[in-house]
Amino acid sequence: MQKVTAIIPTFNEEHNIEAAIESVKWADEILVVDSYSIDKTVNIAKEKGATIIQREYEHSASQKNWAIPQAKYEWIFLLDADERVDEHLKMEIKNVLKSEVNSDAYWIKRRNFFMGSEIKYSGWQGDKVIRLFKRDLCKYENKSVHAEILCNGEIGKLKNSLTHYTFKDVFHYLEKWDRYTTMSATDRSNRGEKPNLFHFLVKPTYRFFSDYFLRLGFLDGMTGFIVCVLNCTSVFMRHLKVRQLNQDKKKALNH
Repeated sequence: MQKVTAIIPTFNEEHNIEAAIESVKWADEILVVDSYSIDKTVNIAKEKGATIIQREYEHSASQKNWAIPQAKYEWIFLLDADERVDEHLKMEIKNVLKSEVNSDAYWIKRRNFFMGSEIKYSGWQGDKVIRLFKRDLCKYENKSVHAEILCNGEIGKLKNSLTHYTFKDVFHYLEKWDRYTTMSATDRSNRGEKPNLFHFLVKPTYRFFSDYFLRLGFLDGMTGFIVCVLNCTSVFMRHLKVRQLNQDKKKALNH
């Protein structure tokens, strides 16, 4: 089997890191890329045999692009701390790396869990990520939020899924939601977006309608309804933050 480095980015992930490392114990190297956690993340990762590298956090893509070239092996498996590799996915990855590999990166679907329930619809059903890839042919696009791998080669797809425990509770969701909407708003403000009534009224409303009705969010029950409300609220808040950032820039120019 071709050798593989598992990379796990972390910041204050003491509640996740042990299980994350255990799920990639099959990798030949485990590299934890830590953003100077102030909890027990680093100590737990060391106890589990991982190699630790640390860097101040700028954004997710920047952190991962810094870490990828430091991997010892050509193949990379990138795992967020709130994700797990089950036995079926592990065996599929090992079989791919044992075979004459035809692709340079692989899409992997995700099963997402929120508030104790698996969310099968609500706009999350198409969730997939590139997580198995060749170190020297791939890097993340330069985006603050939801950056994906850019691959200078062939991209295949795996049949089995990653398990993704999205947020430990609603308070964790709101904390991450605030951070992500701010980063997304910053990107949009820098591109010159100017929100108007369409952005504040039509786009959030359509997002709820699309996720709850067209993407069958109602089949996820009460948790699906909550997810769809949070999704449309994120759209509203993102544009509100763009508006605030634009106003701040205008004030700075006038002083």
